[in-house]
Amino acid sequence: MVINEFRMTIDSRSVNEGFSRAVVASFAAQLDPTVEEINDIKTAVSEAVTNCIVHGYKNSLGKIYITVKIHQDNQVVISIRDKGCGISDIKKAREPLFTTLGGDRAGLGFSVMESFMDKIIVRSRVNSGTCVTLYKKIDGRIK
Repeated sequence: MVINEFRMTIDSRSVNEGFSRAVVASFAAQLDPTVEEINDIKTAVSEAVTNCIVHGYKNSLGKIYITVKIHQDNQVVISIRDKGCGISDIKKAREPLFTTLGGDRAGLGFSVMESFMDKIIVRSRVNSGTCVTLYKKIDGRIK
């Protein structure tokens, strides 16, 4: 059962990545997470938002939709969605070191998210966008 939630929409500008990670971490703080748990959330949110900016909208500007829900069992569920170009092959995109852009991109975004969260689900449709849902159980208690 969801006991608290919030939604926000940001522009796909790189300056908003840090803002989004701070807001999500602040909201999750009500569960009294450890420093490690909060850093895990921040890192995963950064990767997901950066993917929207760099891959979803490439060289254009769009909106990123973030929803965070806190469940009664102390699970934080974070959905980060864009309406960008989408991913044609999710399985391939989730492989470590795979990138469609080359250059200085390491192709580790999904691997990083998976290593810091309990579970991630990626849904995408070409020309319609992508939604990444991140799950993290917090061992703390609601304040």
